[in-house]
Amino acid sequence: QVQLVESGGGLVQPGGSLRLSCAASGTRASFNLMAWHRQAPGKQREFVATITSGGITKFADSVKGRFTISADSAKNTVYLQMNSLKPEDTAVYYCSLRDFFARDYWGQGTQVTVSS
Repeated sequence: QVQLVESGGGLVQPGGSLRLSCAASGTRASFNLMAWHRQAPGKQREFVATITSGGITKFADSVKGRFTISADSAKNTVYLQMNSLKPEDTAVYYCSLRDFFARDYWGQGTQVTVSS
């Protein structure tokens, strides 16, 4: 079983920055892909960014150019660096991991609020 622990959420002003972290642990912590999704109140969960084990990244159009995703294999941790934050970025952000058997594991979510 894989466990994902997220941290780094909080309240920031528009235009500010925040870095989210997600640490993976367990007997099957190796992955094909790790991802970030987000869900705002009353809305469906939406894709934000992914990174493959080979370092290939993909971003939603809404965050392209503002967010970056990276992974530290030594720490088994994936990061989401969020810059130029907008109020519409306010959501619960979820980390996920897809292992080599295409099984998905999800973190508990961390709240990001962008407000003046």
